[in-house]
Amino acid sequence: MKPNRGFHKGNERKIRLSEDLLWGIHPVFEALEQEPERISEIFIVKDRKGGKREEIIENARKEGIKVNFVSSLKLTGEDASQVRHQGMVAKMSQTSLMPFDELLDMFREKVKQGLNPRVIALDSLQDPHNIGAIIRSAHASGVDAVLATRERSAPIGGTAAKSAAGAMAHLDICQVTNLAQSLQSLKDAGAWIFGAVKDADAQSLYQSDLVLPACVVVGSEGSGIRPLVKKQCDVLLSIPMEGQLDSLNSSVAAGVIMFEMLRQRQLR
Repeated sequence: MKPNRGFHKGNERKIRLSEDLLWGIHPVFEALEQEPERISEIFIVKDRKGGKREEIIENARKEGIKVNFVSSLKLTGEDASQVRHQGMVAKMSQTSLMPFDELLDMFREKVKQGLNPRVIALDSLQDPHNIGAIIRSAHASGVDAVLATRERSAPIGGTAAKSAAGAMAHLDICQVTNLAQSLQSLKDAGAWIFGAVKDADAQSLYQSDLVLPACVVVGSEGSGIRPLVKKQCDVLLSIPMEGQLDSLNSSVAAGVIMFEMLRQRQLR
């Protein structure tokens, strides 16, 4: 079953024009018909009527896509004045996203086959460059899938795709609304959940068995893993460091962990 991403009301919304956006009633309708898995959310001016608006809202509801009703909608940035959005803008990913149910099925099947699947989960990362860099490292280290949050997260769009340097086309990527609940489902499918933290009492990365069926959670650049997500972790990992800094950039930390997972697997 697809997650219920809800419907949210708001006031004026300003969105910077970028390659991640699709606007206009007919283009959004067609995208919902042809590739709904690429749409992360839709913004609709709530007082307008007619056209295919009701159909779009209903189709979005069926697909579990988050819809934001706003009083007005303004695109900003270069060439924004040329855009006629008709009161509707959709945020798109640069690649087709895997439904979470399919990710779970893939994980279960690989566990049954003794292949010990690996997933990297991104908890509310705000920087699309970091997301892209993690996707690139995930592909290079043989990780099976990337699981990201839909809300409080940078879009998996053009900026992330550029940083990923082509890796998006070769890796399964999934977005979910409730990461804590999704991690529980992965545990039920046989995963061990590892959380990357900087806690002094966390287990050293190099003393951890990462050849298990695993999902590694990396937190946001500022606050790290959220408390409810942290509660789902079976093991909290830290990366031993020297020097004056107490933490690494999220994409660097994720890369270190994923390649340690690969190293352990190759040794076995």
